[in-house]
Amino acid sequence: MTNRLNLIYFFIVLIIILLLSRVFFLSIKSNSYYEELSKSNYIKKVPIVPVRGMIEDRNGEKLAINNLGFYVAIKPHLSGYKNKEELEKTVSFIVEHFPNFEKERLLKEYKKNDSPYNHEYVKVIDYIDYDEFFPKFTIFSANKNIKADASSKRYYPYKTIASHVIGYIGKASRMDNLNNELSEYTGIIGKNGLERYYNEQLQGQIGFKNVKVNAINEELEVLEVVEPNHTESLKTTLDIKLQQYINEIFDHKSGAVIVMDANNGELLAAASFPEYDNNIFVSGISVNEWNEMRNDFNHPFTNKLINGLYPPGSIVKMGVSLSFLENGIDENFSVNCTGAIQIGNRNFRCWKHEGHGHVDFRKAIRESCDDFFYKASLRTGINSISETLAKYGFGQPTGVDLNNEFFGINPNKNWKEEKFGEPWYVGETVITSIGQGNMLVSPMQMARYTAFLATNKLPTPHFHKANYKEPVYIETNPKHMKLMRQGMYDVTHHPKGTATNYINSKVDIAGKTGTAQVVSIPQSEKKRMKESELEYYHRSHAWLTTYGPFKNPKYVVTVMVEHGGHGGSAAGAITSKIYDKLYDLGYITQTK
Repeated sequence: MTNRLNLIYFFIVLIIILLLSRVFFLSIKSNSYYEELSKSNYIKKVPIVPVRGMIEDRNGEKLAINNLGFYVAIKPHLSGYKNKEELEKTVSFIVEHFPNFEKERLLKEYKKNDSPYNHEYVKVIDYIDYDEFFPKFTIFSANKNIKADASSKRYYPYKTIASHVIGYIGKASRMDNLNNELSEYTGIIGKNGLERYYNEQLQGQIGFKNVKVNAINEELEVLEVVEPNHTESLKTTLDIKLQQYINEIFDHKSGAVIVMDANNGELLAAASFPEYDNNIFVSGISVNEWNEMRNDFNHPFTNKLINGLYPPGSIVKMGVSLSFLENGIDENFSVNCTGAIQIGNRNFRCWKHEGHGHVDFRKAIRESCDDFFYKASLRTGINSISETLAKYGFGQPTGVDLNNEFFGINPNKNWKEEKFGEPWYVGETVITSIGQGNMLVSPMQMARYTAFLATNKLPTPHFHKANYKEPVYIETNPKHMKLMRQGMYDVTHHPKGTATNYINSKVDIAGKTGTAQVVSIPQSEKKRMKESELEYYHRSHAWLTTYGPFKNPKYVVTVMVEHGGHGGSAAGAITSKIYDKLYDLGYITQTK
């Protein structure tokens, strides 16, 4: 009997100990946990969004700034049936003072974001300009259903100038928010250009404040503030004065212009035409504006600097010539150009119907003789030509600090086999040797290639000094490079140079013209039609790529005019004026 009582006492004591242990755990050990949990019920963490960094040109001129203003938000939980009248009254109050906003749109925006689980004021207007809103700030603050606070809006003071390079911001999508945590709070993100490429740097780092609130989410006390990290301005290599000047003198519908430091790749100006005003995208572009730009045959949305792909035409001839020379063709090689060469049943014509007569390397570049390249390419072969051009950046990205750069096409036998499952024909070699056929390049690639011709170095084009990379030196026979440069000098100086009659600059420059066909010329046509006789969109693209000063190369100027016809006539005057402007601005100090 005694043993049974002892056993019962033992179980009673054990149960008491367990109960006391649990009470101790709940009251003492878990106190800190529940204390923190209770704090979260009345302490709200409010994000503080940083101000987006500005974008400047190399001289400190502002290219992208933030205009100050106010946003307007409405108290939550007014979209229910009981509060419908209160909501209508509040929205009417806003529209009464700012009639530019539609009542139905504001109601729709509110109802879309209001819910029983949301205790934050619902933003219905992202931005109203400071000067417009401030006189009415007091009466808005007195309305218990409205919250108005500081806001900012991205603004591009130069509007269409350098629009493809600077880029613009827009409303962040759900996908953007998945990849960028801060955009979920700011509601914006860089969409293209430098705004996109340097988005993380420009957006800064978010801050926060811990605020004590009551049961109905009213702020009682600010407990802690951690300020956001505002980003300093992004200083670019652009000179906006030079960029503006290029916009003034480019008198064609569509094309691209690049001004680059030949030695380090800094881009002083880069324009893709036609341009557009970046400001129309900040608040959302209208359907009519969108359709008008989308249906424009000159493709304003395409950044032609890196996404425009064109046959290079004759500006490829120096690179092809270097391939000839490094693959066994002698410097003294020459041909007799009679105006055409027969291969199989096809006639490959030189641009000069009557032919150029005796042609060597220098004359072939100076007068852009196609027949010289036809005959030399048959000796060298497409694979060797393609291999050499690859060293100069053909078919490869330049590394410029813009997103989605296109590579272009540097064709050869393997490329065609993989792309089309077909063999390479000898006729394709001869047309590729003059920059036609399947070869495609971007203006940025051609500016970089021209810098190599001037300096023996292949730089990385860039708009921000932090993206500088040491130029790649390409070992090339000095005699061969001298021959190429003499030919390019002749293009702009010799009486028979293809650009001599169109170049009139203070600066001594060398260059190469190119005429890239858009449509093929039928074999039945005995004499080539003049570009002016063709329909506009059937005219050839015009190239003129140059460097200067000739004896001490500092800058590359590459101009591409869509459907411009002859490179010299379409781009010569533009190029000359750009070099004169470089002189006037102090970038070049020597004249002829």
